[in-house]
Amino acid sequence: MAEPSFWDDQNTAQKVIGEVNRLKNTVNPSADFNAEIADMVAMIELVDEMDGDPDQESYQQEVLDTLSRLQPKLDKLELASFLSGPNDGCNALLTVNSGAGGTESCDWADMLFRMYTRWAESAGFKAEVLDIMPGEEAGISSATIRIEGANAFGYAKAERGVHRLVRISPFDSNARRHTSFCSVDVIAEIEDDVDIEIDSSEIRTDVYRASGKGGQHVNRTESAVRLTHIPTGIVVTCQNDRSQIKNKATAMKTLKSRLYEKQEDEKRSEMEKFYGEKGDIAWGNQIRSYVFQPYQMVKDLRTGHETGNVQAVMDGDLDPFIHAWLRAGGPTSRQSAADREE
Repeated sequence: MAEPSFWDDQNTAQKVIGEVNRLKNTVNPSADFNAEIADMVAMIELVDEMDGDPDQESYQQEVLDTLSRLQPKLDKLELASFLSGPNDGCNALLTVNSGAGGTESCDWADMLFRMYTRWAESAGFKAEVLDIMPGEEAGISSATIRIEGANAFGYAKAERGVHRLVRISPFDSNARRHTSFCSVDVIAEIEDDVDIEIDSSEIRTDVYRASGKGGQHVNRTESAVRLTHIPTGIVVTCQNDRSQIKNKATAMKTLKSRLYEKQEDEKRSEMEKFYGEKGDIAWGNQIRSYVFQPYQMVKDLRTGHETGNVQAVMDGDLDPFIHAWLRAGGPTSRQSAADREE
């Protein structure tokens, strides 16, 4: 950065600055924490030497207050140490797909979409909707959100899997309980310089009019883009911008990210860790259960973590579940959801 020619190439300079900030955010918290620990140790030694001093008790209380203040910082550093994957620092592309349950499932997908949007915002990330497909009668059939921020993928990947909802259906005139399923897929948004070659002849491009609100421009132009990678069958769509060119560029970046994720899975020969772990979007493959009636409880079937505050979870309070998953070792120590239920 000290080179006189550093700013000659703006794009390269921005990447370097981004890497510097990432490294600072990794190193500085540990350095600051160590400095605070050293201060506390010095204070403890001082208190030990104050035997019989009338001010000893107040200094002891100060040590306890410092300890309670350092505990959350230690927890945060410990969680950060679990984000050691090659792509954990990347932005995340989170997709919600409705599954078994018809209209109920589409409504459940809409609720999950809202939950993840709120979680991203509360966690300090930027959430951008890349694509959303409405359900036939209510809710959504699928939606893709781009979550931007430091370690966004590292945290969001904990949500990959099938999510089950049990509630009294608002769409059932007999007020019966229904079970609905949705799958959540999370991939890392890779940089453009990653070596992923895509033959243009293997991509089918479809353009169509974007759905939802957007004014006359959206209604009159085919700005939405759908890309299909023929060899793998991977399909990505984008309709968040008014420009077809920008939507195609975003869709292409998403396609590269999905192909990169698939390539990495094949290298590790552990497809169940990412794509395969979700299984069918139906009974027996869920990672978390959300029960609204007859009682209220959200339980993660991988870690056993649960809470009765369903409303807080649906408002985006997912950190306890994500942290429990990371502390349990993430994919390396995940248990079968079916075994947990048994």
